[in-house]
Amino acid sequence: MEVRAEKPEDVEAVRRVNVAAFGRESEAKLVDQLRDVASTFSFVAVESEQIVGHVFFSPVAIAGECADDLLVLGLAPVAVLPGYQRQGIGTLLIRHGLAECARLGCKAVVVLGYPEYYPRFGFTPAKEKGLGCEYAVPDDVFMVLELESGALQGCVGTVKYRSEFNQLE
Repeated sequence: MEVRAEKPEDVEAVRRVNVAAFGRESEAKLVDQLRDVASTFSFVAVESEQIVGHVFFSPVAIAGECADDLLVLGLAPVAVLPGYQRQGIGTLLIRHGLAECARLGCKAVVVLGYPEYYPRFGFTPAKEKGLGCEYAVPDDVFMVLELESGALQGCVGTVKYRSEFNQLE
């Protein structure tokens, strides 16, 4: 299994993975809309020359008190073809993506996701770091991971995703 950055020729395969994984086109459209935004990162899992998984990171803003130059990304979506799920591919994609985001200067990552899944990567409830979510979600499903220790010290506020996320069904 190879995990690597998405290439231009991967766009259609990435679209197929997201549609198959979610059973709808919303996440695929989201990725298509965000792909050319600055500070987005897209990684694919390749098995036998076929793209079987995808993870995407896009910038978020913190409305409140926080350093202006602090790069914080949102992890979404993560998708694996149904026939390849529950084989650790999502975990592999997330671990690779987080390491690359850290290497490329990101200081923290937020995620809206399952509280029984994301803590394995080090995510904790964002509320514990003084961050809230712009969406009305339970505290335990909105989590954050500091990629640099203490990066969020002094940050307090509401995390705002890019407006393209508001089109998700």
